[in-house]
Amino acid sequence: MLNVGVMVSGGGTNLQAVIDAIESGAITNAKIRAVISNNPGAYALERAKKHGIEAVCVSPKSFKSREEFHGALLEKVDSYELDLIVLAGFLVTIPGEMIRKYQNQIINIHPSLIPSFCGVGYYGLKVHEAALRRGVKLTGATVHFVDEGVDSGPIILQKAVEVLPGDTPEVLQRRVMEEAEWKILPKAIDMIANGELEPEFRKENIE
Repeated sequence: MLNVGVMVSGGGTNLQAVIDAIESGAITNAKIRAVISNNPGAYALERAKKHGIEAVCVSPKSFKSREEFHGALLEKVDSYELDLIVLAGFLVTIPGEMIRKYQNQIINIHPSLIPSFCGVGYYGLKVHEAALRRGVKLTGATVHFVDEGVDSGPIILQKAVEVLPGDTPEVLQRRVMEEAEWKILPKAIDMIANGELEPEFRKENIE
C-alpha cells in the first residue's frame, strides 16, 4: 500500500480528484496518509477532514526564518513515513534537502504542456493568461517528478486540451482542470502505486 502525502495551498480540487479516485477504485494500492498545507485557511484541509484524512498546516509565517520553516516542514513530512508526495497546487518552494531525500518520490501537477508556459512565475491563472496571450490552439496539463529545478523533472503523463475562441483565463483554467488535471494526476498515482513506472520512469500520453 502506497503511503501518499498531498501538499496543497488552496482549494484542493486536485486533492478532491485524488480522493474520489481512491474511493471509486480508480486508484488502487494507495491511501492518503495526510494533507499538508502552508495556508491555515486552505479549503483543502476541510476536504481532507471530511474524508477522515489527517490535515495539518505548516505555515512559514509561524517561523522566524525560511530555514526554520523548511526544517519543520521536512520534519512533519518525515513523520508520516510517506512513499509518495503529491504537490497539488502547493505554492511554496520545496526545500532542496527534501527533494534530495525524497528523490523520485515527489510529483507535481502543472497546468500546461511542459516545456510550454512553465518555470519561475508560471502558476495558477498566470499560466492560462500566458497561453491565451501567445495564441496557442492546444494547452493541457503535465504530471512530472520534482527535481531541484522549476517544472524541470521527468515527465510522467501529459494530456492536451483545446483552447476555444472566447476563452478567458478562468474558463480555460476550469477546462484544463476538468479535462486534464483531474484525470492524469490520479492516473499517475495509480501507475506509481502499482509499479508501472519501474524499473525506469516512462513517459506516457493519455489520449
